[in-house]
Amino acid sequence: MPEDTSRRPPRFSRRGFLAAGAAGAAGFTGCARVLGDENRQVNVAGSSTVFPIVEAIASDYTQRNPTVNVSISKTGSGGGFSNFFCPGMTDLNNASRPIADEEVQQCADNGTEPVEFVVGTDALTVVVNPEADWVDCVTVDELRRIWEADGAETWSDVRDDWPDEEFELFGAATVSGTFDYFRETVIGEGANHRGDYSATEKDRTIVRGVQGNEYAMGYFGFAYYSENPDSIKAVAIDDGEGCVEPSLETAKEGTYRPLSRPLFTYASKESLANDTVRDFVRFYIEKAATDLVSDVGYVPITEGTRDENLNRLEEAVEDVEG
Repeated sequence: MPEDTSRRPPRFSRRGFLAAGAAGAAGFTGCARVLGDENRQVNVAGSSTVFPIVEAIASDYTQRNPTVNVSISKTGSGGGFSNFFCPGMTDLNNASRPIADEEVQQCADNGTEPVEFVVGTDALTVVVNPEADWVDCVTVDELRRIWEADGAETWSDVRDDWPDEEFELFGAATVSGTFDYFRETVIGEGANHRGDYSATEKDRTIVRGVQGNEYAMGYFGFAYYSENPDSIKAVAIDDGEGCVEPSLETAKEGTYRPLSRPLFTYASKESLANDTVRDFVRFYIEKAATDLVSDVGYVPITEGTRDENLNRLEEAVEDVEG
C-alpha cells in the first residue's frame, strides 16, 4: 500500500530547518541513501536537556536504518512547541517539562495533536566553580534568594560568611523547559526569575561560564554536569531534610528534591501516519528504557513506563490510521 501523506506535516531538509530560525541548532543526520525520489525523514526540535538522549538514540537508529535522516535542533522546550511542533513543522518535540495548556491549544488550532511519552528522569543540577570552596550545599530558600528578581547581589547577601563578591550567573533561556521548571519549583508563585543573568539554550556555554569565574553559579540538566565533573562543582540541595547531591541514584530514588524531574518527548499524532516516524518513535521509546540513557547522564525509564508508552503509541497509531 502506498504511504498516506495527506495528514503529514511539511517536510524540509536539515539545512532548511536550521534556516527556519532555530537559534543554536545542532543536528544529526545519518549516512542516507536515496530511496526513490527522496530520503526518509524525521524532524525533531525542543529541549536542550533531552538533546543528549535523542542524539544518542538517533545515532543508533540511523546506523541500523541508513536510508533515514533524523534532524535534531535545540530550540528549548517552549521554542520548539510554539515555533515548530504546534505549527506542524516537526514530528517530535523534546521537553524538560510537561506541555502547557496554551501550547496544547496552539497545537489544536493548527490541527496538531501531541502524544506524550516519558523518556527519562533528570537531576536538574546547580553548579559552581571548583574554587568556590565556601559552598557545597544550599537550601531551596537560599537558591530562591539568589535567582529571584531583586534578590541577592553578592554571596554575602545570602550568608554572612560567604565572600562579599557579586554573583556571575548563567542559566537557561526563557524558551527553555529548564527555565520554566526552575522558576516554578525554586522561585515559586509571587516572584519572578531574575533577568540579569547570562541566558542561553547552549548548556555548554553555561559550563564554560562557570569554569571561568570563581564567583559563578549556573543550572542545567545533570548530563552536562556529568560531562565535566572535574571542572565544575555540583551543589547539594537541602529541601529541609538535609543536603542531597544530584546523581542518577538520588534522582531515581526521589531523594533529590525538588529538582528531580521527568523528561518527555511529544509526537505529533498526525506524523504517526508516516511509517518512518512511527518506527523511530517506537525505537526511541524502547531505547529510553536502556543503559543508553544512563550513559548520557539521565535515569532510564522503567519497563512499566516503557510499556505504557508503547501502548499509548499503538493507540495513537490505530486512531490515526482509522
